[in-house]
Amino acid sequence: MTPASPTDSSTATALLCIDVQPVFLRAITDGARVQRRCEFAVSAAHGFGLRVVFTEQVPAKLGGTAPELLAAAPGSPVLGKETFSALADDAIRAAVAPAEHLLLCGLETPICVYQTALDALHAGLHVTILSDAVGARRSGDASACLDALRHAGAHVLPSETVFYSLLRDVRHPFFKTYTHLVKSHG
Repeated sequence: MTPASPTDSSTATALLCIDVQPVFLRAITDGARVQRRCEFAVSAAHGFGLRVVFTEQVPAKLGGTAPELLAAAPGSPVLGKETFSALADDAIRAAVAPAEHLLLCGLETPICVYQTALDALHAGLHVTILSDAVGARRSGDASACLDALRHAGAHVLPSETVFYSLLRDVRHPFFKTYTHLVKSHG
């Protein structure tokens, strides 16, 4: 899939796909579903022409990002990290700049997603967590962290809601391709 024509949101918004590595996917509740929803989010973001950045937690020990995700946004940066917050890493912070709005998907909600979202909020960024594209080993922990992030000022919304908001109407050049993505990633 090729990206749609860039819009104003293409430079102001970035998608950060956090640590969607097979070793973690096997450990979380409903890992296959989370991976599919992350694939949808990455495909949609790439199609909109948004910057997509992948992080990997200690890839030398834990392996890389699920290849299906990388295929959904070819050429996007893939950056290893040792920090829990992706934004505590200088290279990752530079890769998402100059975004003003950060969309987050990935693993694990109560650890890396939570800490990254807080750091983004503290840096003055708008943050939206794609609620259907994050996962955790314990759902209660994830729910508590998503509630805390809402209280801190993050938006927590399903991927389709966010990307339909970027479309605004059916005349958008990416509309038809996007609706095919929605259907294929059900």
